[in-house]
Amino acid sequence: MNNKISIVEGPPPTFEPVPGDWASALINGTYAHGVVMTHLRTMNGTGLIERCQQTWNQQDTMVLQYRNEYGEQEIPIIAARAYDTDEGQKITLWLRVHQEQVKFEVYYGDDDAQD
Repeated sequence: MNNKISIVEGPPPTFEPVPGDWASALINGTYAHGVVMTHLRTMNGTGLIERCQQTWNQQDTMVLQYRNEYGEQEIPIIAARAYDTDEGQKITLWLRVHQEQVKFEVYYGDDDAQD
């Protein structure tokens, strides 16, 4: 079965926190998990959504596979949405992560401004 969405070229994905507590309610389990989201360009968003739905209907886990400075990574996908933009098709993925897997960077605005 093809239960992976793989990023084969380009930089690793950027993950964003999911605002609100609704996304955490989707996850059942005894471990401390969080939910992050990422936006990716795609050539076939509809096909990726269909693969996700088929995998989930078979009670299996769909994962995002990518490479970063630590090697190959796989993160479980808990929800997905495809849409069209002026730049082409994109897909938003919501991913289940262990709390220790994620480090958020906070950006407060202009780097040149100092108090």
